[in-house]
Formats: sequence, structure tokens, C-alpha cells
Amino acid sequence: MTTLQSIPLERRSIQDDTCPSFEETLELVGRRWTGSILTAAHQGATRFGEFRASIDGISDRLLSQRLKELETAGLLERSVIPSTPVQIRYRLSPDGLALVEALQPLAQWTLRRSARRNVQQDSPARTP
Repeated sequence: MTTLQSIPLERRSIQDDTCPSFEETLELVGRRWTGSILTAAHQGATRFGEFRASIDGISDRLLSQRLKELETAGLLERSVIPSTPVQIRYRLSPDGLALVEALQPLAQWTLRRSARRNVQQDSPARTP
């Protein structure tokens, strides 16, 4: 019997039984601002204002919504510090950190693709 672990990584594919979970993850990660929020958390943002300052263009309402979604999904952990005023801090959960690390190859692919496209655009057009 073949197991997923016995298949070389480059030949593994999304199986029918894992496809719904994979789709759900892609939908969550693909939502607007989610990648920016995960990146900000990975770079050390912990408080609402730090997230807002590091993500240009996001509204307070949408940031709040995305933080709640990522907490519900188990990618961020939220802690309440009882002080005056009350402080709320976020940090990547172990699953959130694993996701950010899993997305690194995609980020590297994006940079390579962008560099290739820029080189192609900067090249003089060839005439036949």
C-alpha cells in the first residue's frame, strides 16, 4: 500500500479526501489582507495598532474581522491582559507559524516570477 509519505514530495498531489480542507485553507489565506496580517504577526506585531501601522490601507473594521477569523481558524492566539485600559495581544499559534513557513516557498516563487516578468518587460522588443 502506498502512503503519502512514501511518495516523493514533487509527485504528491491533492487527493480527493483532502481537497475540501485544502480549498478551505486556500479560501482563508486568499482573503484580502490575510497574508499581510499573518506576515505582520510573523514580523512581531502583537497589538491592533501595530497591525494597523504595518498594513497600509486596511480599515479598522476589516482588520478586526480578519483577526477574529484567524483566531477562530486557530492561526492566531488572542490574549487579554487585564490592565487599565485592557490590552489585547495576538500571536501566531503553532498552526499559524507552520502555515507562514509553508507559504515561504510560494513567496519565493512569487519573487522569482516577478523578477522574470520585470526582465522580460525591460528587454527590448525583438523584431522578426
